[in-house]
Amino acid sequence: MGQIVAGYATSHAFALIEPEDWDALRVGNRKHYTERTGHVPPDNPGVARETLEGNKTRYQRIRSAHDTVRRHIKEINPDVVIIAGDDQNENLHVDNLPQFAVYVGGDYDTAKRFKSPERHFRSHQPLARDILETGVARGFDLGSLGSFNNNRLVSHAHVQVLDAFLADMPIPTVLLFVNAIHYPATEPARCYALGQLLTDVVRVRPEQERAVIIGSGGLSHFTAGYPWKSYKGSRTYGAISEDFDRNLLAQIEAGDGRKLAELSSFDLMEHGNIELRSWVMVLGALGKVRPDFTVYEPFYRGVMGMGVAMWSNLEAA
Repeated sequence: MGQIVAGYATSHAFALIEPEDWDALRVGNRKHYTERTGHVPPDNPGVARETLEGNKTRYQRIRSAHDTVRRHIKEINPDVVIIAGDDQNENLHVDNLPQFAVYVGGDYDTAKRFKSPERHFRSHQPLARDILETGVARGFDLGSLGSFNNNRLVSHAHVQVLDAFLADMPIPTVLLFVNAIHYPATEPARCYALGQLLTDVVRVRPEQERAVIIGSGGLSHFTAGYPWKSYKGSRTYGAISEDFDRNLLAQIEAGDGRKLAELSSFDLMEHGNIELRSWVMVLGALGKVRPDFTVYEPFYRGVMGMGVAMWSNLEAA
């Protein structure tokens, strides 16, 4: 019988890049916003309140959490890593936008994304196929990706995490895609249920595989890629819903991750947490387990509330 022995969740994009690069990246992101909306957004007032030195000091907490995750994965050496993240018109485009999809193809290369270089990674096709077949049998209309264009994974939600945590480890992977930036997007409860299904699939496989799951995305951010046409709230480019983020993490800390499944897509949209769906999937897979830690820092120069969480020692759970 297999088991999910650890879980992790992290923000991506600016959260996996050093603060020295944020200002230049934010300029580029604002340019994309202008191209999509037709007007130049002002920098959020929070930008002026932050300094590079102050951000470097606070970012050490995020970097340290990422270092801990990387060391832990290397230490426990799982048989497979499942990564859940969204796709922002990278591998999936408007001609084909499933709410959920699993990659069932072979080994693949990653494209250069942000600071992540091109790399080669292994695919765990048997587990991916089991997830697809079991999911469909249980009423999840899962899309399947049999290949990537030029055999290249582009979605930064996956590429950055692979580079940050598995770059020097030849561990097979399963890639899950969950829609976040395109409206309408699936409800959090459905993400939680899919996470539960992942645990069931791993448990009944004949091999005694030890799997870990990583959720990539969030927390609160209103950037160029946000579905602004569908957003009806008052927040503008660069906003961060800090109180909402902190409340989410308090519930996770208490082992009440199921409460996040009670959120609606409207809640996520209102508070810039459309990518929280990947975290909710991890919570569904792990159940009512308290994390080893959560870390949170809002960075307006980094245009997001950055969060990291880790759950370990699940083999004894």
